[in-house]
Amino acid sequence: MRLANLAGRAVLVTDAGAIDVEAASDGRFGPDPQSLFDDWAAFAEWSKAVTDASAAASVPFDAARLDAPVPRPRQVFAIGLNYAEHAAEAGYPPDSMPVTFTKFPSSIVGQGALVALPEGHVDWEVELVVVIGREAHQVSRETAWDHVAGLTIGQDLSERITQLQGSAPQFSLGKSFPGFGPTGPWLVTPDEFADRDDLAIACSLSGEVMQSSRTSMMLYDVPELLVRLSAVCPLLPGDIIFSGTPSGIGNRRTPQRFIGPDDVLVSEIEGIGMLTTRFTAGG
Repeated sequence: MRLANLAGRAVLVTDAGAIDVEAASDGRFGPDPQSLFDDWAAFAEWSKAVTDASAAASVPFDAARLDAPVPRPRQVFAIGLNYAEHAAEAGYPPDSMPVTFTKFPSSIVGQGALVALPEGHVDWEVELVVVIGREAHQVSRETAWDHVAGLTIGQDLSERITQLQGSAPQFSLGKSFPGFGPTGPWLVTPDEFADRDDLAIACSLSGEVMQSSRTSMMLYDVPELLVRLSAVCPLLPGDIIFSGTPSGIGNRRTPQRFIGPDDVLVSEIEGIGMLTTRFTAGG
């Protein structure tokens, strides 16, 4: 199943177009994409019959109207240094615990967002984003995937001066300017992937490939992230986890490169698709 947010309404995406969830369910499920995570098991079961039987009812849609598939997560977790090559380029050894911070929910935007650049050095980080479908607290590796509603693409945008100023880094603030959490274009359920633990991941900036790796290179894979995070606090339905980025970020290049006005950032993950973000000069 592919679940999208089309101009604020939950839709199932098929090869032929989109199926409006509220209309197709005769009001059993509402139009708000975020509300579907309150009873994800029932929704996921219902959607199987709909996508199989009602593909003919799909209507074409304008991808420019897509918004964040999880528009209002209660908790946003973000993981740093989760690929060995990125940890090496950043000058840090692999850690015994996932480096964890947050991106404040007000930074979340969707496909095709136009992000106003603040002053400073804005960097890119393509990431696999994990969406929680069932509360997870002190889960085991064996059951971790059972708590995942789906996967989507994310960009952990970062303003490096804010992030790194002072004696203690301000990771969460430096990564939470308006528009600094692009996600999308839709959520894809784990059963849609041939190998959910090994997906190609890449991004390009204005046509130049900047990052290219596979999610199997993560130091802490999806089950391990759920084990480690849920050991401390419950993961709630509709929460999202930015799972870390491969090497190739701008502030570790020689010379450094950062996002400028009129740049176009395109992120891709195998089995999900493509997420595009555009930029303009801030006011």
